[in-house]
Amino acid sequence: MTRLIRSLSDAPTTGPNYPEVGATGTRPLPDGYHHLHHSVRIGHGEAAYAAAGTAVTTFAMHRATGARVTGTAERAEPGVTVEISVGLGPVRFVAPCQVIWTTSTDRSTGFAYGTLAGHPECGEESFVVDLREDGSVWFTVTAFSRAAAWYTRLGGPVVRALQLAYARMLGRRLAGLASGR
Repeated sequence: MTRLIRSLSDAPTTGPNYPEVGATGTRPLPDGYHHLHHSVRIGHGEAAYAAAGTAVTTFAMHRATGARVTGTAERAEPGVTVEISVGLGPVRFVAPCQVIWTTSTDRSTGFAYGTLAGHPECGEESFVVDLREDGSVWFTVTAFSRAAAWYTRLGGPVVRALQLAYARMLGRRLAGLASGR
């Protein structure tokens, strides 16, 4: 078996490997990519909003899915490099990213990261928690991506289905974190 692991110290310093940097925050999403938009209600009230915002921006939400997260900082801030890895045993898929933008207001908290060289995809993904006027707390994943490795090109529609499944899992885990479970 091949071990697909890179060290964060090997991460490139050249920045994201796609030209549309920041597009998840400015819309519309660029053409030529697969688009993902998943939004789910995860709780109610300011306490749930605060807990969810913290879980998103400290990568606790990602860790709650079983992903390993290594970063150059403990919290999402522009320029921070993170490496998300998922898999079983010695076989892990490693996804080096760089935080592109963050938001932190009394109604919206989150960030976007963009792919770096070595990521199996090319593009950007944002994770945002919103506190709406009715007190409901919503989590939204917005992404644009395309294959950057032979195995993601080969995976085609299966990769897109896995991306949506992961976004849904993030929402479920975040709902638990927001409620203190």
